[in-house]
Amino acid sequence: QVQLVESGGGLVQPGGSLRLSCAASGNIFSINTMAWHRQAPGKPRELVAAITSGGTTTYEDSMKGRFTISRDNAKNMVYLQMNSLQPEDTAVYYCGFGNVWGQGTQVTVSS
Repeated sequence: QVQLVESGGGLVQPGGSLRLSCAASGNIFSINTMAWHRQAPGKPRELVAAITSGGTTTYEDSMKGRFTISRDNAKNMVYLQMNSLQPEDTAVYYCGFGNVWGQGTQVTVSS
């Protein structure tokens, strides 16, 4: 079974940027949709963005224009470029598909 490991989180000031990476232990070429979700303290997990094997992307409304999801099937990687980060973006970010998810990476936006 494919395992996923997220990285790239950290502390960033408001207005800053981060690039999250998701490394898969196996081939993701056949996985139709890969997604990033996030969960802030006391809140339910929510979809951030998703990308199909053909490159079609979907974003939660508040992330449109700020976040960009991409995937590199040859490298078994999924990325999330996050710009113009705001304190409300603080959360643990998870990469996954179906019922398979990584352990998450913490993103904290604070001055």
